[in-house]
Amino acid sequence: MPTSPQQLKSLEELLEKAAGKDHLSRELGPLSITSLGISGIIGTGIFIMTGMAAHAIAGPAVIVSFLIAALACIASALCYAEFAALAPVAGSAYTYAYITLGRVAAWLVGWNLILQYLLAASSVAQGWSHYFQNFLSGVGVRLPKFLTSCPFASDGTGALHFTSPSFDLSAMLITLVITLIIIRGMHLSLRLNSIMLILKLGIIFFVIVVGAFYIHPSNWHPFAPYGYTGLSLLGYQILGKAGSHGQSVGVLAGAALVFYAYLGFDSITNYTEECRNPQRDLPRGIIAAVSIATFLYIAVCAVLTGMVHYDKIDMNAPVSEAFRQVGLPWAQILVSLGAFVGITSVLLIILLSLPRILLAMGRDRMISPKIFTAMHPHFNTTWRSNLFVGTLTMLFSGLVPLDVLSNLVVMSTLSGFVFVAVAVLILRKTQPELNRPFRAPLGALFPLICIVFCLVLVLSLPPVTFLWLVVYLGIGGLIYAFRLRISLQKDL
Repeated sequence: MPTSPQQLKSLEELLEKAAGKDHLSRELGPLSITSLGISGIIGTGIFIMTGMAAHAIAGPAVIVSFLIAALACIASALCYAEFAALAPVAGSAYTYAYITLGRVAAWLVGWNLILQYLLAASSVAQGWSHYFQNFLSGVGVRLPKFLTSCPFASDGTGALHFTSPSFDLSAMLITLVITLIIIRGMHLSLRLNSIMLILKLGIIFFVIVVGAFYIHPSNWHPFAPYGYTGLSLLGYQILGKAGSHGQSVGVLAGAALVFYAYLGFDSITNYTEECRNPQRDLPRGIIAAVSIATFLYIAVCAVLTGMVHYDKIDMNAPVSEAFRQVGLPWAQILVSLGAFVGITSVLLIILLSLPRILLAMGRDRMISPKIFTAMHPHFNTTWRSNLFVGTLTMLFSGLVPLDVLSNLVVMSTLSGFVFVAVAVLILRKTQPELNRPFRAPLGALFPLICIVFCLVLVLSLPPVTFLWLVVYLGIGGLIYAFRLRISLQKDL
């Protein structure tokens, strides 16, 4: 590790390293990028988070929550697109931090990204497990209880308590299967993703079209039973009201939760090194994926809350259970099948993304290059990194409850989005001469919108989540300081 913690990295140096022996093949075109984006965004959010937000936080007004989250997401997506076109190498926000603020910021951002993607993959695996169990129950099969749940539960504030000796077996197994597929290479992953994307979109359109015939407008009343605000700061409710467990409720609080549903778009920037024309295709792919996802989310929310009254929506498998409640058990099985196929594609994208961040960090010797830059001799994949990520994801998905995972993912992601927006403004000031193939329009407007919206959404999350993130980043800071000290001692 170099002794200059504030060292900035130039674009030329990044591009040179990306062309080294551990480089990734450029195989992705515009259609592949857009499909990866849609696959990464649409999954657990549409099949799980819609029910969680409507049932206990926003009611039918979850539609407005999705619109608010979409505005914040689009602003953030434009910032990511500007950076992705500027620096077409692996690493996402970690790489952007290295360009603008140096090694210390890059390490902390990379450390945060590791948490974000690990927990995102774990929460998606659990969402898959819930729908898989729902599908099995629809055909009369039930797994033993100790193989279908986590040993811990949350009281709604983010605090954990032990419940029973158990683990989520199906969440762990699907993670293992996807990890082994990814190790086989990008071609196989892309083929599998394309098949799952077609199935997923087919099921979503089925939900929208068929579900529309079972909408009862009376279910949309009251439209916002929990209010429109819901804003807390470190445990103090400063706008709106709190729910029964002390968490913020209302449309704004719902936006903080459903923001999770959009998180897949930033994973596209991890594939810049594999794009044939990243300067052109990445911005288009990001914006197209977010726009399509927003339309589908709002349509599904309108149908779901119209079919079932918000307080009767099942939080584990809301969409498939809605069809059961309106007397269509065959549709419940179909939707469950499509849901866990669709959620599988999200898990695939996330497990593909984190090893690319670890690859960038390994190239910079932030973490062990022997493990995280090692390429498989036949498949040309980061196989050791894939196994590392898959193993940790299996542990988290099998042991930690979904609501805790989702809150931590949102918190870490929002903080990362804020950083990227700030980094865009910094780089425009410090290096205005750089060639920017894509630039977020209207000057500083979209970066500022991203910063404000993300900070507001952070305030709506349970305070203990904020505390856990601070502790996690503090541990990351101590690790960096320890490694820097060892490096300095070696230089003496």
